[in-house]
Amino acid sequence: MPRPPRLDLPGLALHIAQRGNDRQACFFDDRDRLLYLQVLREAALREQVAVHAWVLMGNHVHLLVTPQVSGAASRMMQAVGRRYVRALNHRWKRTGTLWEGRFKSVLVDSGDYVLACYRYIELNPVRAHMVAQASDYPWSSHAANAGQADDGLVQPHPAYLALAAHADLRRARYREWLAEGSGREETDDIRRHTAQQSCWGSDGFRREIEARTGRCLQPKRPGRPRKNVL
Repeated sequence: MPRPPRLDLPGLALHIAQRGNDRQACFFDDRDRLLYLQVLREAALREQVAVHAWVLMGNHVHLLVTPQVSGAASRMMQAVGRRYVRALNHRWKRTGTLWEGRFKSVLVDSGDYVLACYRYIELNPVRAHMVAQASDYPWSSHAANAGQADDGLVQPHPAYLALAAHADLRRARYREWLAEGSGREETDDIRRHTAQQSCWGSDGFRREIEARTGRCLQPKRPGRPRKNVL
């Protein structure tokens, strides 16, 4: 049975998660991480995809993006996958696949839903007990969004810009938002919707996407926790 096409709509935020095959590492050192970011930056520019938040973990990646044209996010991820894996295999004299099947993605509603995805992504290393706070982890968009450094990749989402008119105040409010942390319910909700690859937001947002795509996107009831939760 063919898989349904991805929900990849122009102008709508998309949370993307991709894991290394069999939970194995997809980055072996900082040169690999720098290479991935370079490849991502070039592919995002070419495919007209705005990247709002990102984190590179040891064996998986999270991105929050907005494509400007239909299918652009998928093309960006395919281009990143091909080029990065080819370079990685050459550098480390390895063969075979790197990623665990297709990446997962979920459409995200505007406003607090988008900001919650920002927070979910940048707090990933904190939840994994790798660092005490998001600013301690160098391989995420936190420095760019908190106003500590420009990574040349991040572009603000309108929900982020709406935090304040002045840049310094906006960054301060974003840091406060991040410091509030993600509750267990919010974290589980993002994980569940990403695993189901549908849309995460209000009922009105879901109905709007259903009308645009002709697909039923009623969320499934939570069941047993998936072993490959991202």
